[in-house]
Amino acid sequence: MKKNQLKTLVITGFGLNCEKETAAAIEHVGGSAELVHLNDLIAGKRKLEEFHFLTFIGGFSFGDHLGSGTVFANKVKFSLREQLEKFVADGKLVIGICNGFQTLTRLGLVPALNGHYFQQEAALAHNDSGLFRDDWCTLKVEAGNPSVFLRGIDTVRLPLRHGEGKFVAEPEVLDAIEKNHQVAVRYVNSDGSRAEAFPENPNGSLNSIAGITDPTGRIFGLMPHPEAFLSPYNAPDWTLARSENRLPKEGDGVVFFANAIDYLAQTF
Repeated sequence: MKKNQLKTLVITGFGLNCEKETAAAIEHVGGSAELVHLNDLIAGKRKLEEFHFLTFIGGFSFGDHLGSGTVFANKVKFSLREQLEKFVADGKLVIGICNGFQTLTRLGLVPALNGHYFQQEAALAHNDSGLFRDDWCTLKVEAGNPSVFLRGIDTVRLPLRHGEGKFVAEPEVLDAIEKNHQVAVRYVNSDGSRAEAFPENPNGSLNSIAGITDPTGRIFGLMPHPEAFLSPYNAPDWTLARSENRLPKEGDGVVFFANAIDYLAQTF
């Protein structure tokens, strides 16, 4: 299928606020993005089966009043579960970014150990600092993870902005995620070692985990924002990079979306 025929669903509403950046990311790599309010999906005005790529975007759904992503996940789970099950079974792609990652964990779409979806096994808790963190971080991709989103990536720098980004899970769940190679990206220091201390690990995430996948690698959640680094001019040090003739053509976040659309074009 041609890339511009691949339809990406960007679910909006209820305090989410990264819809335009996410749609811009998809369109930048040749795909087609459509913004649809969650209420329209619940009312049956639109169906998940119309789309190939589903994005749960960043923001502050329902004001995080009952925990980030909790209310949004429950509305999806109890209204769209059958559609979502079929969407995943059909081999399509799902990404959850920041609040979207929180939603994925509460839905049980990640880590979904042993393919058991809709059973929550991990969560994103309040940052150890107790504060909202708006910063940049460096991520390293785990080589053993099979995700199509991660192809050709080693390390990337991405912006982050969250107050509840600490990845937590029970020891046995954490061990299974590691053994199954479901860790996608980790926070790292400048030398590439795991970031265990603030600020390189901005929230105190266990095992420095910044993102994970389901067992297939087709469902991917992460806290930092790839959709917010599409242009090299988004970076805080772009003037220095330009003066040293090392300004890249694109921001580091583009490759995640390019990989997704390339995979879908080859698959459908």
